[in-house]
Amino acid sequence: METLFMAITLLLDWQVVLAILIGSLGGVIIGAIPGVGPAVAIAILLPVTFSLEPLVGLTLLLGIYGSSMYGGAIPAILINVPGTAANALTTYDGYALTKQGRAPRALVLAYSASFFGGVVSIICLMLLSSVLVVVAPQFGAREIMLAALLGMLLVVIAHRGKTLLALLMLGLGVFLNNVGFESIRYTHQFTFGQTWLASGFDLIVVILGLFALSQAFLLLTARKVGRGDDAQNPVSSPSLVVGSAREHFRAFFRHRRVASVSAGFGVLMGMIPGVGEFTAQFLGYTYAQRTSKTPDQFGKGAEEGLVASETANNAVPAAALIPLLALGIPGEALTAMMLSVFYVHGVVPGPQLFEGKLDFILALYIVLLLLNVLVLVFLMVSTRWLVRVIDLPPKVIGICILVLSFVGVYALRNSVVDCLIAAGFGIFGCVLKQLNWPIVPIILGMVLGGILEVKSRAALARIDGIADLVSRPVSLFFMVAIVLVLVVHFVGIYRRRG
Repeated sequence: METLFMAITLLLDWQVVLAILIGSLGGVIIGAIPGVGPAVAIAILLPVTFSLEPLVGLTLLLGIYGSSMYGGAIPAILINVPGTAANALTTYDGYALTKQGRAPRALVLAYSASFFGGVVSIICLMLLSSVLVVVAPQFGAREIMLAALLGMLLVVIAHRGKTLLALLMLGLGVFLNNVGFESIRYTHQFTFGQTWLASGFDLIVVILGLFALSQAFLLLTARKVGRGDDAQNPVSSPSLVVGSAREHFRAFFRHRRVASVSAGFGVLMGMIPGVGEFTAQFLGYTYAQRTSKTPDQFGKGAEEGLVASETANNAVPAAALIPLLALGIPGEALTAMMLSVFYVHGVVPGPQLFEGKLDFILALYIVLLLLNVLVLVFLMVSTRWLVRVIDLPPKVIGICILVLSFVGVYALRNSVVDCLIAAGFGIFGCVLKQLNWPIVPIILGMVLGGILEVKSRAALARIDGIADLVSRPVSLFFMVAIVLVLVVHFVGIYRRRG
């Protein structure tokens, strides 16, 4: 009870309250603008959060992360363009419902499913917290080293059909992390005599370049998104989600089985580093289709498909915090960005966080619940106006992102060189997106590669052979998991070729 009171005290700070409002409402608007997405917004805001308290900064970023998926359903359903990558499957049945004149029902079903998935994920996270408190102290250097190795392996395997490309990008991320001054032997690595490389590649500069600037370049050269001849014009409908909302909510509860299973997939996939929302959506959507009485309707306006997709993707964000908070291992690019907020303030995620700052953890859980409630209420009263952001010209959005990104990069270290590096990575990211090559492994390679290097140095000095490496239960678990993942992956390749 005392811990709960301390957590509530943390939440009463006006800065936290303001961060909840800005993060949740701003995330919805960002998600509703096609082509922007949470990665761009978080990359731009990241330098700002360094001057804020950890809870304030994380609340702002988590608000944008989770609520952008709510907003991303709006263009996915109304104009067949996902607001974020996580809403890709929503277009399959959401847009089909719009063409049938059932846009209000589709939107409310999406909001309800998103809220359900988010709340289930948070509840699972809260229930697991007691387990994490017991398990977390058992993680030493060797366990975190193996966890990072497993995370890197899962990042590569998660990109089915592009595993070699993902491995290449992951290796590039590990290489970038090693460029610059090396503090152990006081030497320069891979600088090739260039003094501007002595400080290495800052993670935030790379993130802003690969995600924000690359997207700005694409938007500046893109054509305006059209609705299509057969699409319903949502802006002209003044009562878009008014009147029969209660009936639509009841319709969602008729699909509670699909929603529950999809939420489970979201939680599970969120906990596994490198997997993310799309895999959770795919599993939930596949389950819904295989168990449906009308599987032929999927892709043509099946409510079950829409519910499965939106429930699964919104169940991921809270679950993705489990490896981040317990082990300090980010599961994806967005949680890697959040990890930097911890480090800037000297707060190290991992076992010690649960031992000494349980009130901070509990406050974070409460913030996540409040964000979901606030976003649902906001969407139910504002959708009729919110849909108008879909009409913003891509070039206007691109210019805004470009300016904000360069301001953010320069503010880090007042360095023009950082701006040039970010621009270089922006062009590189633009090329990768045009080629449809994976970008996320680069960021995770920089983060997980650094963790792997530091922890392996600490662990290998105390380990006497392979038997000693797996002599503890947690390290044995991770080693078995690594072997199983490799076996399953190569068996799958063999069967597909056979």
